[in-house]
Amino acid sequence: MSQGNREDQLAYGDYHDQPSPSNNQTYYEDDQYDGEGGERGLIGDAYRKYRKRASGQGNVPPPNGGPGQPTGLVSNLFSTLHGAVHGLGSELQQRVSGRPSSSSHAHSGSQCDNNMHNSSQNRYGSFAAQRSNNDIKWYVDGCGYMWAVSRALEQARESIWILDWWLSPELYLRRPPAKFEQYRIDRMLQAAAQRGVRVNIIVYKEVTQALTRKYLSPTIPRYLHSLLPRHTDKFSSTLTGLGLATAFASLEYLESENQLMNPFVPVCSSHTKHALEKLHPNIAVFRHPDHLPDAQTLQSSFISSLQNLSLSAKTAASLPLDALQAVYGMNDDVILYWAHHEKLCIVDGRTAFMGGLDLCYGRWDLNQHPIADCHPSNIDNTVFPGQEYNNARVLDFQDVSHWKNNQLDRTRNSRMGWSDISVSLRGPVVEDLRAHFVERWNFIYNEKYDVRKDVRYSRLTFNQNEAGSYQPRPSSGSSRPYSANPQQYHPRSASPSQTTQLYQQYQRSSSPYRQDHQGAPEYLAPPPQSARGVDFDDDESSARGFGSFDHGGRHHHHVEQGIDQMAEAVRGRFNDGVQRIEDNFEHHGRLHGGFQDAGIPCQIVRSCSKWSHGVMTEQSIQNAYIDVIQRSQHFVYIENQFFITATGDSQKPVRNKIGAALVDRILRAARAGEKYKVIIIIPAVPGFAGDLKDDASLGTRAIMEFQYFSINRGGHSIMEMIANAGFDPTQYIRFYNLRNFDRINCSASMRDAEKSSGMDFAAAQQQYNDAVELPTDFPSQGDDGQNRGFTMDRQGFEQYQRGAQGMNARQGLGSGRWDSVSECYMLGGGDIRSIPWENGNVSEIDAFVSEELYVHSKVLIADDRVVICGSANLNDRSQNGDHDSEIAIIVEDPTPIDSYMNGRPWRATKFAATLRRQLFRKHLGLLQAQDMQRPDANFEPIGVPNVYDFGSNEDRLVIDPLSDNFITLWNSRAHQNTAAFGRAFHPVPHDDVRTWNDYDTFYESFFKKSEKGVDGKEERKLPARHQWGHVVAENFSPGQQGVEELKELLSTIKGTLVEMPLLFLIKEDIAKEGVSLNAFTEEVYT
Repeated sequence: MSQGNREDQLAYGDYHDQPSPSNNQTYYEDDQYDGEGGERGLIGDAYRKYRKRASGQGNVPPPNGGPGQPTGLVSNLFSTLHGAVHGLGSELQQRVSGRPSSSSHAHSGSQCDNNMHNSSQNRYGSFAAQRSNNDIKWYVDGCGYMWAVSRALEQARESIWILDWWLSPELYLRRPPAKFEQYRIDRMLQAAAQRGVRVNIIVYKEVTQALTRKYLSPTIPRYLHSLLPRHTDKFSSTLTGLGLATAFASLEYLESENQLMNPFVPVCSSHTKHALEKLHPNIAVFRHPDHLPDAQTLQSSFISSLQNLSLSAKTAASLPLDALQAVYGMNDDVILYWAHHEKLCIVDGRTAFMGGLDLCYGRWDLNQHPIADCHPSNIDNTVFPGQEYNNARVLDFQDVSHWKNNQLDRTRNSRMGWSDISVSLRGPVVEDLRAHFVERWNFIYNEKYDVRKDVRYSRLTFNQNEAGSYQPRPSSGSSRPYSANPQQYHPRSASPSQTTQLYQQYQRSSSPYRQDHQGAPEYLAPPPQSARGVDFDDDESSARGFGSFDHGGRHHHHVEQGIDQMAEAVRGRFNDGVQRIEDNFEHHGRLHGGFQDAGIPCQIVRSCSKWSHGVMTEQSIQNAYIDVIQRSQHFVYIENQFFITATGDSQKPVRNKIGAALVDRILRAARAGEKYKVIIIIPAVPGFAGDLKDDASLGTRAIMEFQYFSINRGGHSIMEMIANAGFDPTQYIRFYNLRNFDRINCSASMRDAEKSSGMDFAAAQQQYNDAVELPTDFPSQGDDGQNRGFTMDRQGFEQYQRGAQGMNARQGLGSGRWDSVSECYMLGGGDIRSIPWENGNVSEIDAFVSEELYVHSKVLIADDRVVICGSANLNDRSQNGDHDSEIAIIVEDPTPIDSYMNGRPWRATKFAATLRRQLFRKHLGLLQAQDMQRPDANFEPIGVPNVYDFGSNEDRLVIDPLSDNFITLWNSRAHQNTAAFGRAFHPVPHDDVRTWNDYDTFYESFFKKSEKGVDGKEERKLPARHQWGHVVAENFSPGQQGVEELKELLSTIKGTLVEMPLLFLIKEDIAKEGVSLNAFTEEVYT
């Protein structure tokens, strides 16, 4: 390998042909990361910061008895506290999850090596077997997905079950809201409940208050002091009291200062519950978990742990371990910081939606991801009303229970775009989703709601068919497929034009459901698979595909004899292996007395444990990830919100071994001389920090540090492991982010509308926001039952609208045509160099904005044949099973399509290949901008297949993910976009920022309010040179020439793909040791 610039080599660690500096001294000479026992201090830091604040000292005393360190009992107390906390994290895990923390417990087969799972007969140790006869479709981004959900909710007749991390009652599923007022979630659920539909919802109950301040001080310190023997001398008694008071004061300070222990969580599950339940008694909402027991339970547990302690001045030093165990979660009823993270919606027990998209604020988006939403010519065109116009890096959701409180100024700030993936499905696999929901509902009911005796709360019943399969209702006559004309319905072979015709026929039909004689919607079996005539070579199917996977616990299929006219090839699954696909033969199976066509095999996998689901720990999602990676033949594509993983047992505290599977598979390919690629897309900033240098951003920096240690730093990262084996990792694995730009229409059209109407745009916009986010029961009644006759003040809004009506079109600036320019980097969009502008409230160069496009997807695609899609992030919280609860689906569509891999013909499968190509084209700007008011087949629930333009020029550009032409296009476009964004907007992270001094020069000197001392007086803030996310005008010529230079630069941006800056702060410890990052809290960040 040729020697390059040393800094470039650091992009993935040390080159394999150069010696590695011992202990990473080159980059971390002053790093104290390993600290005592390889962990960070908690209580020692808490005490030092508390003592510093209390005494007003300017310097924090050294930790180990140096000058200024307290001595005597207090010193011993905190020395013991500091040491005791190191064992706390693993003990917490054991108590909560019922398993030791030393084992990652990852396995790729169906058998568990330590008898942890009760369902070892199923592949990956899942509670669910693989099911055939399913139909599934994908959704890229929130617009189409939420339209589809609205369709299903609108047609619900029996039940709606929703499991979400966050659900926003005021969320509009169709946009713009002014045209689709009835499609707000709360209104749709109310209408369904009024039709007799039972609505059951489970949402995550966020952590709302720290433990010590709420429950323990001053009760426990006083109680402990009372345990001193009566003969204790006054001096010892006073000293012990001082030690106890100091200990708990320090713990209180720790919680008040620690963003993790006193977390800001934007969700408001209480608002979700009460806003929905008051609409109708058929709506029931569970919140879970209760992170803390009641005060009496906790204090009782605390006291009982100390009752056998003979407390004296001498033994007071032994207090901290027991105290910490009682305070921080050593109680079976305490779940500290783990969350329910699934996103699941099941309608009538037949149609399911799942994936990465919660039904909450901030998730709805178009594929071009507009980040400007000012409409001076007509405020009714607003797409993101009120709190929906959000940029968490500038100002996160502040008070979601009060719809009026939206503090982000849309005339000066951009929103943050949201990139995500979800699916909808029907078939037997929905039964496993139903079982999962019922188990969770009844578990929470028994734990929390049974004692409340509220008539709206009751256990759910689930009559599962044999082997968990779903039996459709018998019907007379032929079952109508999903289109209005079954004779013409051939989704597996339909061309885009045929699919469009079928979709139009579907739209003309009243409902995709058939009504039986009792009026209940009937399950419609998937249509005949008439295009499965492409057969696999026997060797290819076993050696190159995924046909050799172990499929334990699946259904028995019996091949019917004497049916010579059957002409299609489908894959049937047997308990002893995989039946080969036969040429010109269609397989029919008998499933527990009912005949069904063989559809798409799917399997549900999940992460759950005792606290979340009342079961032993299951981590079948991690097991599936590892196995699919290990068995992949040519490439793996991953989109995820996080990337924290381990290559072995040396990256404490990270335990999931997905990284090890990637290293192993890449090294096998490298040693065999095979071309193999891994492409991974994650967010540039995997959290919502503003200024990364601020103390409030330490949590985000901690996540970034763990990610870099997983990718290319720290000695055991993926890239370093590959390099140490003698291969260039960049030839096999690369990481990317997404970013986009837009222009806020504060042009002369806004100025003239304000002048004509006599009304400020921002004030009129606020009145509009207030109106569209009104509670569903508004106007309301008072406690006396009398209608208060509340009406919203819309006078200012209406006044502005009248003034804006007569505006000149101004080449699109006054008609709404150019309220967003996000289409300019998409296929067929306007050329940004020719988009008009007239200076008004701001100059054009100051109207351009940029922001990271937040990646929230949780998907893995292997070889264009297998897809794993769900709610699970790629980190320990999601993958290990005993932390956050998650759900995902493995899709192995047998429908073959002709494709290419590394220039050679390749039999891909339709679901995986079309999803991967759609994503690649979006990121590269090879899709047309989406029109929210012109729904196509990809906006509909399952039953209308995805439409994809096979054979188009753009499709051919992404058909082969291993071809040199594609790789050149992908990498050159990412590099080109990165360079343009870097010059225009100076975004961070960035490769030019390798130290905090670089950070100051590149970023803070332009965007942070500066501090200036005047003659020793109190410092005052000076305004920043530029607004966050705006153009660094100094990089361009003055006046109109600079605008033209900027537009010329922006015209080179195509799509949203950018390089991940692997050199960012590589010479710094990104997350320095401190009170917020330690052995206790690291577990939460990973």
